[in-house]
Amino acid sequence: MPTDSMPPDSTTPGPARLVLEVPARLVLEDGTILRGVGFGAVSPGRSVTGEVVFNTAMCGYQEALTDPSYSGQILTMTASMMGNYGVVGADVESNRPQVSGFVIRELARRYSNHRADQGLDAWLAGHGILGIAGVDTRALVRKLRIDGALRGVISTETERSDASLVEMARSAPSMAGRNLACAASVTEARDWTEDLGSWRTGPGRTPGAPAPRVLALDCGGKHSIYRHLADLGCRVRVVPHDLDAAAIREAAPDGLFVSNGPGDPEVVERTIETLRSIAGEIPTFGICLGHQLLALALGATTFKLKFGHRGANQPVRNLLTGTVEITSQNHGFCVHPASLADAGCEITHVHLNDDTLAGFRHLEKPLFCVQYHPEASPGPHDSAYLFDCFVRMMQTRRPVDAATMLEAQARRRRHPAAV
Repeated sequence: MPTDSMPPDSTTPGPARLVLEVPARLVLEDGTILRGVGFGAVSPGRSVTGEVVFNTAMCGYQEALTDPSYSGQILTMTASMMGNYGVVGADVESNRPQVSGFVIRELARRYSNHRADQGLDAWLAGHGILGIAGVDTRALVRKLRIDGALRGVISTETERSDASLVEMARSAPSMAGRNLACAASVTEARDWTEDLGSWRTGPGRTPGAPAPRVLALDCGGKHSIYRHLADLGCRVRVVPHDLDAAAIREAAPDGLFVSNGPGDPEVVERTIETLRSIAGEIPTFGICLGHQLLALALGATTFKLKFGHRGANQPVRNLLTGTVEITSQNHGFCVHPASLADAGCEITHVHLNDDTLAGFRHLEKPLFCVQYHPEASPGPHDSAYLFDCFVRMMQTRRPVDAATMLEAQARRRRHPAAV
């Protein structure tokens, strides 16, 4: 293991957490065994299971780790070193890490960031998340790309045999058929008031413009998504994902937002039933899992991707405007494009790596959605204009079109990011 990797020895000064090396194994359901050094919650010895997936972003590990869409998964980062800028409490996307485990090549011995609250190792330990460093992540990612996402185990239990860990991986629940949105959702309604503040990436709220009321069906939404809506002047009320159509109509919002989240969309039946009844009756915008749920509610179908799209560098073409956006994505399921034809919808965005569906709109109802994360936390801000499109749709109550998107993109260009 490289000498500049964590864990450090007990004489290392500085902000790194001082722990002794703990042997760890990453074991996959196909029998693959990768050995390394544990970090995070290594003691007492333990084993954690999850679907092993990879993220191609070069930075943003704390945002990824706290994204509820990673619930039930062991996250592998393809960038070679993690932890070099520590963890900033103000930048996380939920109140805790959401992953089952974390796999990396190298963990920085020290972090350097004046905004950081603590190191990655200590932060994960405090939240009970087990990680493994020293793994050949290039070989692991190649395997996942060839064979697809696999169930796996990270273990620091030295008394467990390799064979028992392989069996544990094979016995872990499959992501297909799992309703994880119910656990990721808020349990009580609450008003969201925090905006982007000094991290504003666009023009913000138009002075004197009305403040539209947005009801957000929370399936595991990221904080930055709600910050973007609030930054445009929306009064956001976050509600449980299973709120029924009658309660939504009673609330009479100006717009309905359906958030990202984890798990298989087909089994989030209560939300699908609600959207089947009300989607498009109120101007509606969906992201990621919300995109999939809206498609299912309209009669389309979904399927599981071989290894998913996860990273802050995913290229998408907007078919209405002709522009290419570099996007932030995190999903393992996708919508069959052909199944949208009978639902009165039009494809608006396509993923350029594999031509999968990345967004659609309804031709008659004020409803549109995208498969990726336009708040891009982390990631580029190419797609932030979609929030402007949602606000415009709430004002006009008409379907979003090419003119709306072109206007929103131009508006963002006139107000470049402040950071």
